Amino acid sequence: MRADLLAENIAGLDEALTAVDAFDRALVTGLLRPQPAQAAGLTELANAVAGTPLAARVAEAAEKAAAGSAGEDHFVALAAARTALLGSVHDALMARVAEASGRPRGAEAVPAPGGRQAANLLAAARSWLSDLARSGWQGIDHETVSGAAHVVSAMLPDPALRRLATLLDGLAAELAASCPGSALERIPARRWGDLWSRAMLLTVPGVADVPVTGKVTGRLLPLGIDVQEHATAVQAQVHAVFEPADGTAPRLVRASVSVPKPDTVVGAGLWQLLRPHMSLLAAVSDGRSMDLTDMPVTAEGDLLWSDEHARPSAPADAFATARVALPTATDPATAPMDRHPARIAVPVFLEGYAAQRDDEALTFTVAGHPLTVDTDRIPTAGPLTPEAVAASGACIGLLRWDAGTYRVQPLAVETTVRKKAVAIHAGGWAGGTTDKAGVRAEKAATDAVAVLRERAGRLLRK
Repeated sequence: MRADLLAENIAGLDEALTAVDAFDRALVTGLLRPQPAQAAGLTELANAVAGTPLAARVAEAAEKAAAGSAGEDHFVALAAARTALLGSVHDALMARVAEASGRPRGAEAVPAPGGRQAANLLAAARSWLSDLARSGWQGIDHETVSGAAHVVSAMLPDPALRRLATLLDGLAAELAASCPGSALERIPARRWGDLWSRAMLLTVPGVADVPVTGKVTGRLLPLGIDVQEHATAVQAQVHAVFEPADGTAPRLVRASVSVPKPDTVVGAGLWQLLRPHMSLLAAVSDGRSMDLTDMPVTAEGDLLWSDEHARPSAPADAFATARVALPTATDPATAPMDRHPARIAVPVFLEGYAAQRDDEALTFTVAGHPLTVDTDRIPTAGPLTPEAVAASGACIGLLRWDAGTYRVQPLAVETTVRKKAVAIHAGGWAGGTTDKAGVRAEKAATDAVAVLRERAGRLLRK
């Protein structure tokens, strides 16, 4: 890993982010009656995409929005410009990661033509999002936010619209919890701008389609598990190297499982909810590879996991995979709608570093250059701890970009415990555990789920 390259400035990066921030500030106060500062922000966004195919449409949209007369198509154009700028930031950051890691990048995916969707529901969602842009985050109230409810309820039964419906529902819930906007001391302008612009583009027919590009057969060598937890949902995403049976070059892939959860189930108890839906979790916990046969996969390297297409195979040490197979594996392409700096999560292997911890952060010094370790992302659902990471000598992690710098999220480390070299994995409890803390958490989760099921059954019987 060329850590020195990760510390170098990237030309144009700050300017692109500044234009995005300028537009986000315009959304804070709303575009119903724009003030000169908002008009300047819109102009800055338009200037940032001058010379691109979006230039003419965005310039017109910025002019109309600055005059307070923007229509829905104009808001779509502004959302497209903002998304394109963040996409360019993503591409520049990923190009630097590819240079630092020395791994080849996969060919860019070309989206398939959009399928047929309910145009009236998409138009209703676009209308609500346009109302949000006019009112601004400071102008939101419960009446404005509640306009999403009937749109979401109408979309949810349609699988083709469920992606947009979930996004709208989540955005509306965040806004409802923040009403009235005029009383907010701090507005998450970048986050709400991300959600608004993504939702606005998903109202364009065909954008939400995720085509399956083929099936794969071969051996899957897991690297680690990334756990993402929310109060009402949890996702486990397995990062792995896939070796095709036909002998072609290995590639990096992901396999994910997501389930709803009660907010009382936390820590190791999460695995009870996830485990029944993916046999791969047990294989990762046991340190085994898996043989795949005709497993569906997207062009972006996401396996559409089905247990009927997989079976456990021979033992496979994740660190051996990281040392031998990972350096030659092709990084997956990124779907156009996923080109965002926050989506960067590239598997890397580090060793021979010096770990240093101060009051602010833990850092790995790699070949004389510091790399911040994101210990906040280490899940409580596994045996991996910040202390184990600080004492480690080798690390499998995800390289991310956050707060203007690259950071590494540990998935597994090699360290010394009682004078013995051991590997500790964030997903080490995925298939079950004999660890005392893990056993207690699983028992607490079992009790909580049993109580909830009993209560739900009682309500259904009434």
